[in-house]
Amino acid sequence: MDYKKLAELLYPKAKSVDFFFDIYKKRVLSTGAEVTRLAPSPTGYLHIGHASQALACKLTAKKSGGVFFVRLEDTDQKREIEGAGKIALEMLNFFELGPDEGYLGDTETGEYGPYIQSKRLEIYQAFAKHLVSLGRAFPCFCEKRDNKEDILKDREQQIEEGAIETKDPCRDLTLKQIEEKLEQNKSFALRLCSEGDGVKTFKFKDLIKGEREIVANDKDIVLIKGNGTPVYALAHVVDDTLMGTTTVIRGEEWYSSLSGHLELFKAFGFVPPKYAHTPVICKTDAGNKRKLSKRKDPEADMRYFIKSGYPKTAVIEYLLNLANSDFELWRAKNPDADYSEFLFAISKIGSNNPMFDFDKLNNISKEIISKLPAQQIYEDLLTYTKEYDTNFYDIIKNKKDYCLGLFNIDRGGVKPRKDIANLGEIKNLYSYMFKEFYNPNKIDNYDFDPKISKADIKCILLMYRQTIDMNDDKQSWFEKIKALCEPFGFAVDTKSFKQNPQNFKGSVADVSGIIRVAITGRRNTPDLYEIIKLLGKREVTERIGRVLELLKVEEGKFIDKIEIVDIHP
Repeated sequence: MDYKKLAELLYPKAKSVDFFFDIYKKRVLSTGAEVTRLAPSPTGYLHIGHASQALACKLTAKKSGGVFFVRLEDTDQKREIEGAGKIALEMLNFFELGPDEGYLGDTETGEYGPYIQSKRLEIYQAFAKHLVSLGRAFPCFCEKRDNKEDILKDREQQIEEGAIETKDPCRDLTLKQIEEKLEQNKSFALRLCSEGDGVKTFKFKDLIKGEREIVANDKDIVLIKGNGTPVYALAHVVDDTLMGTTTVIRGEEWYSSLSGHLELFKAFGFVPPKYAHTPVICKTDAGNKRKLSKRKDPEADMRYFIKSGYPKTAVIEYLLNLANSDFELWRAKNPDADYSEFLFAISKIGSNNPMFDFDKLNNISKEIISKLPAQQIYEDLLTYTKEYDTNFYDIIKNKKDYCLGLFNIDRGGVKPRKDIANLGEIKNLYSYMFKEFYNPNKIDNYDFDPKISKADIKCILLMYRQTIDMNDDKQSWFEKIKALCEPFGFAVDTKSFKQNPQNFKGSVADVSGIIRVAITGRRNTPDLYEIIKLLGKREVTERIGRVLELLKVEEGKFIDKIEIVDIHP
């Protein structure tokens, strides 16, 4: 076979590979600098797995003084979703994972573009022609045997992934037979002429999986489809070579295709980059472990965390926690350090599939939000609600001082409150602080402790209502609550109650709990004194009155005469 003649037959207009090597000069980098890339396909949203890989790419490049770039792999036109590439980039930028160079949506930056694969077709043709001239690729006309396009597409995909057949019958076509088919305008796919036998193995060191023995590729994998577009195998080998990629961080689903990709590098005579195949993020579903699903799990989509109002830093630190197990210990020792100071390493990524854990994410997020000043929380909440909850936005935009007062309760100090996991839950978390959302209409809406009688609740609320004075400092306010204890059989301190519980109905904590529930509907809230000060006497008085009325309606009777004792200290 005259392979050079065959190459001219298949790609008569293709340039030489030297032409492109002259354009794409070798990168000038400092010793040890890593060039990493993220290459999303615009066939859907940015998956959390891709975000995790982007984080690893960015930190690896930054730590080594290298480059992180984004390349859009959009050659699968039939599956492409309009605007998906820009959405992916927006997500990267939102989470501060934007690239140093490459695809930027409407523009791009860098000397190795285009960074959109559909704009690099002449490059792939040049390298395809070169591979044919080396006798390592051949045209396959088998597609014409079956006119069912979807079946052919699935077949090509299966072959690319190594799922079916090895040697293709078209590799035995003579030059004359190929010429005849081309004269008949028959389209062809280009396949690798594999030299493997499916038995011999070789050793390969993955940056995560370590050194493994891999069976050499024996499949004539598709390189260019029948429609002329390259598949991932060819495109990433060419692009990563021309763009100077030193380290490829990708999902472990690609590991089964690795031997084919490495054979392709070898066929070209190129040095392959280092590979790191990251484990798939999983979750537990009905007691069974499975990977996060695009169809079933909203958290698989990075937009979910934005729509929920998680701080970007919380999401990044959670991903770091999944990637490097020592991040949690580092954070405990460096509570105020920026996460970028953590010594991330690909080698520390475990080979086991990490489990997505909302509790862990929420704890990280609560810790971060607890350290934010009230002003920032308010501004972030305005931005968030303007996009995702316009009703709440219309309420809080004119209540800045009130909201600052709310967010300042228990903020700061050695042990700040940690109750906010994301901005999306603030409205429900503090609904009792806004008249627009707080309107309990039956006694069951109040979480009173069932061990305390309704008669005691009534009496304590009636007596407390008489003592409300917005001029009281916190100590004076609490002394008034303590004064309510003894007349109704409650201990004035928790220590006395614990020592002799049989002598009391409860403690001062239970009495203040009655007041808390009457005002907020809940047993657990931030500092009650600060809540009362913020709501004001009129609102607090009305809320207590509402509870008393509901108790009266529910029981159908009311204590008309209660002996009012002097509870002023």
